[in-house]
Amino acid sequence: MFEKILIFVVFLGPLIFFHELGHFLFARFFGVRVEVFSIGFGPKFFKKIHNGTEYALSVIPLGGYVKMFGDDPFSEVQLTDEEKSVAFNYKTKWQRFWIVFGGPLANLLLAFVIYFSLTTIGEKVPETKVGFISEQTKVYELGFRSGDVLVGINDEKISSFDDLNLKSSTVETVIVKRGDQQIHLKVNLGLEAFLKTFMEALNPLKKSIFVNSKGQRFYFSLVQSPQMMSSSLEELTASFKGEGFLYKINSDSTIDISSEQRLTGDPTQKLTDTLMRLGYYPVDLMIRNIVMSSPADKAGLKKDDIITGLNGQRLYGFEELRSTLQKLNKNEVVELKFLSGETEKTVKVTPEIKLVNKQEIKLLGVESSAEFLEPTLVEMRESNILAAFSQSVVRTWDGMVKTFLGYKKLISREVSLNNIGGPLAIGKVASDSLNISLSMFFRLMAIISINLGVINLFPIPVLDGGHIMFLAFEAINRGPLSRKKLELAQKFGISILFFLIFVALFNDVTRLF
Repeated sequence: MFEKILIFVVFLGPLIFFHELGHFLFARFFGVRVEVFSIGFGPKFFKKIHNGTEYALSVIPLGGYVKMFGDDPFSEVQLTDEEKSVAFNYKTKWQRFWIVFGGPLANLLLAFVIYFSLTTIGEKVPETKVGFISEQTKVYELGFRSGDVLVGINDEKISSFDDLNLKSSTVETVIVKRGDQQIHLKVNLGLEAFLKTFMEALNPLKKSIFVNSKGQRFYFSLVQSPQMMSSSLEELTASFKGEGFLYKINSDSTIDISSEQRLTGDPTQKLTDTLMRLGYYPVDLMIRNIVMSSPADKAGLKKDDIITGLNGQRLYGFEELRSTLQKLNKNEVVELKFLSGETEKTVKVTPEIKLVNKQEIKLLGVESSAEFLEPTLVEMRESNILAAFSQSVVRTWDGMVKTFLGYKKLISREVSLNNIGGPLAIGKVASDSLNISLSMFFRLMAIISINLGVINLFPIPVLDGGHIMFLAFEAINRGPLSRKKLELAQKFGISILFFLIFVALFNDVTRLF
């Protein structure tokens, strides 16, 4: 937990710092006295005064602020001429515009710098490969298959999963790479419906690991002398033509090349069927843990037992076991076949029913020993500086457009409010991105920096965009708005802000529990 909190602070800290730094630098440039420069809100645990400005770190790391002298429009304190020369409200409209706009501008420049650095140094991002797809899913009906690599949607190129934040509202055509072929799939779905359906394809791909009745683990490969477990069971199953190689897996999870066994079988049979007939079972059918007092525990199943059949039907994977259980009638007794050592046993079990996300789920109380592949990382790099500069400008602008359109869809209810995430959601994706690669961490930082810049430009009172809107009204009215109008506007802005914060935190909590 402490590690994730630290990652969250390291992730959000620079975004807040540069935003406030933008305000600070423009304020100082135009001669405004800055009283406080704070990262975070609430009580200050560190502060230092330098050149009349208090620099502080505060307890709540969810934002920051720059307190400028003379920025209170409701203040009735009379200022001297000397004080007016360093007061925010006595600067010209154009100067105040740049001071206010400096924060969002800094966020957009930060995103550009991150993109430029990644583009020139090189960035490693997960290949847009989909995971295991069951034949019973909607995504399978659309034409997707396990192991497909997503390369395009409509006329937009897809290089990484964050490119799925599309400009268009409808997904008409999807291009996937399957082996050496590029396949065009006709989808014709709204963006939100497509993304919801596509999430079904993001199950992880399983390693091609099998186990025998003695508990020995083996790796199956279509190529001789593989150096690492880089191919998934799903991909190998689709490519199996009746021949392959089996290797023992050492205790340190490396492949023992000297143990090579050449296997041949019926090319019309499934890979798992061929290997199971030879006594090798998918490792995900082996039990890793048993829940105490669960139906499986009461029936006598133990850790390392291998489940091989349900109600007289052979099982080829743990997901098949799970989905078959859900089709049973309530309190229906099932016949479970399994290997305990080299002894085959059959027991009768009544699955227990639990309520998960308001749905009844039938469970045996066993945890699978499945092992999953790490995402394949592909390196993207631009050696030409001018091309890198141009590409970074395009990516920053594209991020701005997509952010704006995303919120437009939110307002028009094309996208549900459930998609809004708060600090917990940001912390989770920041931690997950760092676990994938450092470049993914910085890519996410650039995206959130753009979001922060664009959101702050919305014409909502209390946000930077609201201040810019007031400056525009002031220019039109040839004078500041009345105190009453400003108070009403600020109350309206605070209400909207609190509503968004409530929705974000509510979504965070519901996702957590």
